[in-house]
Amino acid sequence: MARKSENAEMTVEQKLEALYNLQQLLSQIDEIRTLRGELPLEIQDLEDEIEGFTHRIGKLTEEIEDYKSKISSGKAKIAEAKALKERYEQQMNEVKNNREYDMLSHEIKYQDLDIELQEKRIGEAERAIEERQQTLLASKSSLNDHRSELDSKREELGNIIEETRNEEEKLREKANAIEMTIDQRLLTSFKRIRKNSRNGLGIVCVERDACGGCFNKIPPQRQLDIRMRKKIIVCEYCGRIMIDPELAGIKVEKPAEEKPKKRRLSTKKAKTEKKKEEEEK
Repeated sequence: MARKSENAEMTVEQKLEALYNLQQLLSQIDEIRTLRGELPLEIQDLEDEIEGFTHRIGKLTEEIEDYKSKISSGKAKIAEAKALKERYEQQMNEVKNNREYDMLSHEIKYQDLDIELQEKRIGEAERAIEERQQTLLASKSSLNDHRSELDSKREELGNIIEETRNEEEKLREKANAIEMTIDQRLLTSFKRIRKNSRNGLGIVCVERDACGGCFNKIPPQRQLDIRMRKKIIVCEYCGRIMIDPELAGIKVEKPAEEKPKKRRLSTKKAKTEKKKEEEEK
């Protein structure tokens, strides 16, 4: 949609009114989103944690399979070592000299050491598998809990969004319509101010001689400039755009004016005045 050409001809007063009306609509949208509370962030955190648990479970499963493979390999080496040992023991019955006997004895001893080493490694792998299986069970349990909580949070958020969707869409349509009437540079500045403001206010009224956003005092001359509506004026402390309450449609109670006190005549002067009145009669 093309931006209306009339926005270039808008007076400062019209621009301020448009910005203030836009702010009112955006504040209502902010309130609706506040109803959702921390749910979107909580959902994001749960999704991140679920991803972490899924990655951990995958890694633990791979490690367990790796240790199982090592156990199988170790058992195969033990079987091979036992077969060699048995063959060497049979050959010892056929030795012809001490040298052959010593060589076979050495080989048998080596196979015994290899069997012992493989059994040790198998034991270590089995303990590692047991530890990882316990961690795996705990991780799967946590994953299921997080998935259940995520489903609950998503349902809760979905209900809130469903309840407020129509209202938010109507407010957004009105806000978009106003935005189309505002000069692009002014609108961009307004949105930047809103983004940098803690409460999302980009334009505020003068309240009790102070900025309605940061509550710093505004000099009288600057207040007069704001009421004149000849140019866009921002707070020199927080940078928010300023608008006078009257233009914003806000009634401000004026302090009651003191009635001038009647001067009491002195007793002597009062008597003289009274006597003069009687003589004239």
